[in-house]
Amino acid sequence: MPVHYHQFHISDEDGSAGPDLPGGHNGLVHVQDGIATVLTGIHTGDVDVTVTFHTHAPQPEHIGWDEIVELSLHAVSAELMVRGLMADLDEELPVLSFNGPGDYRLRIHARGRDTAIDLAPDEITEWYLIQVWPAPAQDVVVLRQTDRYGASVRER
Repeated sequence: MPVHYHQFHISDEDGSAGPDLPGGHNGLVHVQDGIATVLTGIHTGDVDVTVTFHTHAPQPEHIGWDEIVELSLHAVSAELMVRGLMADLDEELPVLSFNGPGDYRLRIHARGRDTAIDLAPDEITEWYLIQVWPAPAQDVVVLRQTDRYGASVRER
């Protein structure tokens, strides 16, 4: 997944994916103008993103992850997708709104954001897991916050 300017997006091209959520709120993901932005430690380069689908909320996978945040997003057109900021993906990730238009819960896991802060590494230094399931909209829940990069975002 290509990253530019410390971020990649989750959005639906046909409409707002959710209400605004300030950038410093949790240090991992924020929502502005209906686009969810996942914040990366690297400035530019590639990160590894894995997406898994579930019919109900799976157990959180705390082991091996530095940051974990759950949030709700809305799929207007069933095209809620992970997207690069300035480049198309080499390989399309699956559509997150696998159950059609409606509300979804996303649990976003991150690790490795402290490895190459502000750099443009040639190798992958960050990994993300996005678990998705259909669920009514709920408040954001922070399950884990342990990396330095997330702490620096929360302090801004």
